[in-house]
Amino acid sequence: MIILIAFATVEGHTAAIASRIGEQVEAAGHQAILADLSQPGFGLPGRIDGAILCAPIHAGRYPQAMVKFVQDWKSELSAVPNALVTVSLAIASQSEAEREEAVGYPGQLKTETGFVPQMQHHAAGALKYIEYDFFKRWMMRRIAEREGGPVDTWRDHVLTDWAALEGFVRTFLAHAGGAAR
Repeated sequence: MIILIAFATVEGHTAAIASRIGEQVEAAGHQAILADLSQPGFGLPGRIDGAILCAPIHAGRYPQAMVKFVQDWKSELSAVPNALVTVSLAIASQSEAEREEAVGYPGQLKTETGFVPQMQHHAAGALKYIEYDFFKRWMMRRIAEREGGPVDTWRDHVLTDWAALEGFVRTFLAHAGGAAR
């Protein structure tokens, strides 16, 4: 099978998640096409057997590159097995209200584009303290402290549950393989 893994990233962690998904797809004997939607002019390749979209939530929104891609290719994406991986720190929050809000983010994409993914996964992102400027580091540390998250600003903290993501990809590949028959 040929699986498109289209991603938009803001701080780079969603690109790492998409890359990990691509490695898993290829390790399972399929072809992965990784597409960074921030690159201008990307369109769907001639044939795909499935698509996994990966996008972070920043300031409560998906990146415009992802929204535009889904708007432009909604019919083609809906015609194959598809999934959406939403990356947010809120999904790792100790606050149930924060986690519920995070689970609702794909509804925003549906409202903006009309696209309803067949499968969804919510992955926790990363706190990139080392890369942040002073103000953002201070702000993110305060939020992390309030949420019970990591506050050591001398290093980055990856909160992604890689095992859960790998399980999701296995389930998606089984679904896509069944649909291809």
